[in-house]
Amino acid sequence: MSQTDVVRENNDEFAARRGYEGAAIYPWQNICVITCLDPRTDPAGFMGLGLGAAATLRNAGGRVTSAMLADLALISFLSERQLKPGEPIFEVMVVHHNQCGTHFLADDAFRHELMQRAGGDEEDWIAEAVVHPEETVEKDVAAILADTGLSRRMTVSGHVYDVTTGILRMVVPTAPMPSL
Repeated sequence: MSQTDVVRENNDEFAARRGYEGAAIYPWQNICVITCLDPRTDPAGFMGLGLGAAATLRNAGGRVTSAMLADLALISFLSERQLKPGEPIFEVMVVHHNQCGTHFLADDAFRHELMQRAGGDEEDWIAEAVVHPEETVEKDVAAILADTGLSRRMTVSGHVYDVTTGILRMVVPTAPMPSL
């Protein structure tokens, strides 16, 4: 039996017990988490978030890239216009972690071999490396705060998750989006 078969059986059980009921398009905890795709950093696990509690945006390193900003613009606009008109919308939590696999992008030999296989711009690959998560999460929070295409009705904070202790630590305090 493949892992896909196992997951499909799990889904059959989920559907049979109606685990999807009560979940809505808007996160009931008013949280949007931006984090790494590393399986150790699943916010449902280390933040105790159930289905529908948070919007979750994930990529390698949990970096705030142009694609991530576009996704955040979409969900913040949707929230403002359709789901919570006139109300504050979600809190954005940017979460980076120690022992991130993207730290290998800082290694010239690794990065060059990756570029031979996957292509891409070297500066873009370097920018995605999470070597010092306290520094990269600060840069990513600043990128969100500086983006004029995002809702002004959300707040942003930065956190580092320690995969060896399970502790989530705030390193950039919660701040409102600046006025335009």
